[in-house]
Amino acid sequence: MRIHREGYRIIVSVFAILVVASALITANVDSKIPQFIMYAVSIFFFYFIVRFFRVPKRRITKDENAIFSPADGKVVVIEEIFEDKYFHEKRLKISIFMSAFNVHVNSYPISGNIKQVDYYPGKHMIAWYPKSSDLNEHSCVIIEHANKKKILVKQIAGIIARRIVCYAKEGQEIHQGDEIGIIKMGSRVDVLLPVNVKVFVEMGESVRSKKTILAFFE
Repeated sequence: MRIHREGYRIIVSVFAILVVASALITANVDSKIPQFIMYAVSIFFFYFIVRFFRVPKRRITKDENAIFSPADGKVVVIEEIFEDKYFHEKRLKISIFMSAFNVHVNSYPISGNIKQVDYYPGKHMIAWYPKSSDLNEHSCVIIEHANKKKILVKQIAGIIARRIVCYAKEGQEIHQGDEIGIIKMGSRVDVLLPVNVKVFVEMGESVRSKKTILAFFE
């Protein structure tokens, strides 16, 4: 396991703040109980921040017909929708909610060519709220598979998440399991697929990036 580079500055800043706060408590409070509480809270909070930016070592067993989960979390939506912004046709939407305790690094579900990348500033509602998919801050990445079928991966910021980091570039050739980016502090990822895929997950199922197959191309 390693720490994601997007976390370095935050981790150092949090560590410095906690050290100063603990030093002030030690210098100004004689009672051992408040000091102990401050130390315990500081250790727990610092551990939480470091753990949030963890990048576990995972090997992906690549399968050109498989569509892997782009994120760790829980499947909260599996539904057919009419997508009227990019595809102008019916699409199968699978949404994965990431709590603050999940790994937040996202990966490409398939190999292919990136056809379009868009970023939309927006609100920061609770990520599992249905309208958050369109109203919250989000990025959209459209990937064309070798079979000419396209999928869309949407990174959505949540009520705690305040920054989406997306490394995708238009025209870039990407490989299944490569890193898309990271969403900081709790969020959601939507995947829009062709309606004729064979779905391999269920509502409420826990999924892992690079490990769980969401669906197969027909």
